[in-house]
Amino acid sequence: MLVEVRVCELRLDSDNKIGLVVLKETDGDRLLRIYIGEAEALAIAYHLESLSVARPLTHDLLCSVLQGLGGNLQRVVITKVEQRTYYAELLLQRNGEIIGLDARPSDSIALALRASADIFVEERLLDAATLEFSQDLDFSPAKDAAETTFGEATFDVQITSAEDLEERLRRLNPEDFGRFKP
Repeated sequence: MLVEVRVCELRLDSDNKIGLVVLKETDGDRLLRIYIGEAEALAIAYHLESLSVARPLTHDLLCSVLQGLGGNLQRVVITKVEQRTYYAELLLQRNGEIIGLDARPSDSIALALRASADIFVEERLLDAATLEFSQDLDFSPAKDAAETTFGEATFDVQITSAEDLEERLRRLNPEDFGRFKP
C-alpha cells in the first residue's frame, strides 16, 4: 500500500557533505529518513526557499523538458531499500499513457516539489526501521551556524542568506555530484 508523505525536515552536515531528508506521512506520524548528497539537499532547499536563479538548475530544466514534450509528473513513489540504498520511481503521464522511470529518491523529491506532484512511500518502508542513524554523523547545527527554515523543513548549514546559498551552489565541483568522472 502507498502512503502519501511530505518533506518535513531537511538537514545538511556541511563537514561531511551529507544531507538528510525526512519524509513524514501526511495523515500520521511515521517518518522515513533518507541520506542524500549535498548537491541534492541544496537543490531541494533552493526550491523550498523559492530562490530564483538566472539560469535553470537541473531539476528545473527537467521539469521544463517534460512539459515541453507534453508530459507531466503525476507522482513519485519511493519503492524499496536494499543495503541501505533507497529506490524511487517517477510516474510520468504523456498522451494518456503512464510511464515509470527508475530514479534516485533525492532527485525524485526535488522534481516532485518543482512539479507540485505527490510523493508516496511504500508502507512497509515506513513500518520498518530501515535506517539506523550513524553515531559518526552529526546533523546538529554548528555553533556559529544559523538554522534556516524552508517551509516546514529545517536545513542546518552555515548559510545565513539567499546570497550565501547561491555562493555555496557556485562553489560546487562536478565531483560533489557523486560518480562524476572528468
